[in-house]
Amino acid sequence: MISRRVLLAVPALLALWPLARWWRPRALPPVPVLAPPQGPLRVYHLGHSLVGPDMPHMLAQLAPQGHRWNSQLGSGTNLKQHWEPDLAILDFETSNQPPAFRAAREAIGSGDYDAVVLTEMVELRDAIRYFDGAEYFHRWASLARAGAAKTRVYLYETWHHLNDPEGWDSRIASDLDRLWLQQLTGTDSRAVPDRPAYLIPAGQVMAAVARAAKAGEIDGLNAREDLFARSETGALDTIHINDLGAYVVALTHFAVLYQRAPLGLPHQLSRADGSAAQSLSATAAEQVQRIVWQVVLAQPRTGLALAAQAGGGA
Repeated sequence: MISRRVLLAVPALLALWPLARWWRPRALPPVPVLAPPQGPLRVYHLGHSLVGPDMPHMLAQLAPQGHRWNSQLGSGTNLKQHWEPDLAILDFETSNQPPAFRAAREAIGSGDYDAVVLTEMVELRDAIRYFDGAEYFHRWASLARAGAAKTRVYLYETWHHLNDPEGWDSRIASDLDRLWLQQLTGTDSRAVPDRPAYLIPAGQVMAAVARAAKAGEIDGLNAREDLFARSETGALDTIHINDLGAYVVALTHFAVLYQRAPLGLPHQLSRADGSAAQSLSATAAEQVQRIVWQVVLAQPRTGLALAAQAGGGA
């Protein structure tokens, strides 16, 4: 039987329903337009296996000579685990090898980096709700800003499992504003509007490339699964990318960090261990590079002047 207290609360809840229906989060402050880098960058990556060793290594091969990078990674690691010394990081020893590894707290606070790229674990909702994702994003971003006035902070937007019950494409489309920008980085962006976290929209790019592949618009690619890893038995990994996916994500990082169209960049690269990576055809590489640039320019929070002129955003 429904209690009298619940019955009395129903009229009040019904009165609030129109307001709840039309409520929207506050718009984020617009990001200042960035001046393009004048030379190679030194970049720090903090995250997990969706960063991995190969993607930053590919980025270094795409970037101007002299690009340098370091990282601290784990498996499924959230930003709180990276910050709190008493919390374990899964696969820490195997994920962090020299010369790429540099301890995060010391590195990010050192002021040695032109760019610090942060990402959060997925499931992103869990990271925000149970692991204080917004609070720890702000802590890491503040540490980077305190290190040097030149350091730019970036959010690396990723993706969810291909078999997400709400739909992979749907999650990527809906999560960018609601979760990545508003809930994860919104507090930080409002606290420091003159030095916000800029967006590396890799999830948006992956979705765009997957749509183009499905439509037959990329030479040799037929489906989103072509961007994801498989086990030795051929079983699909629904979250981790293969060499082709890493190339797409590295192109996205290049376009945002260097504020340059990735058109004409090399497509035959090596992995972090020195072995040759699987590569797209020259035709497919050009097609993917154009998609990357189109998506980056459509996101004003990347900090590019052309993106700001396009308008939109959170």
